[in-house]
Amino acid sequence: MKRKPSVLFLCSHNSARSQMAEALLRHYAGAHLDVYSAGLHPSEIHPFTRQVLAEMGLDMEGQYAKSLMEYWGGKYNFTYLIVVCDRAEQECPLFPFSTYRLYWPFEDPSAAQGPDEIRLERFRAVRDQIAAKIRGWLRELEQQNILPRTTSTH
Repeated sequence: MKRKPSVLFLCSHNSARSQMAEALLRHYAGAHLDVYSAGLHPSEIHPFTRQVLAEMGLDMEGQYAKSLMEYWGGKYNFTYLIVVCDRAEQECPLFPFSTYRLYWPFEDPSAAQGPDEIRLERFRAVRDQIAAKIRGWLRELEQQNILPRTTSTH
């Protein structure tokens, strides 16, 4: 049986952007891709991350902040490493356990200042940007016949 392509999203804390990307890609293409996320300096998943994904009907059951070191050492070999923040791109210039490395920088929503509603809107905006980027990438993978043509239509 052919192994599914695998994707690891990497950011600095694995608390917002990479967690959103993991949940969204799993939602859109989890039947066709194995999806993971990690951080260089993992912390807790931000409550607004959970909230904005729940607004889309996505459950983060089982997701937690993970260190990149959990995937180091050859147990995992990823088809795609997707770096979603500037800090991780600078601090982790090499990751030998992936075939392709992509760089999709997104603003850190947890850095937003102000009242909760303003901060929550920042999380929603970043969530929507990540979702759009993922859907576009899935269309590219479909065109390259890496994934079936029904993946990005969700």
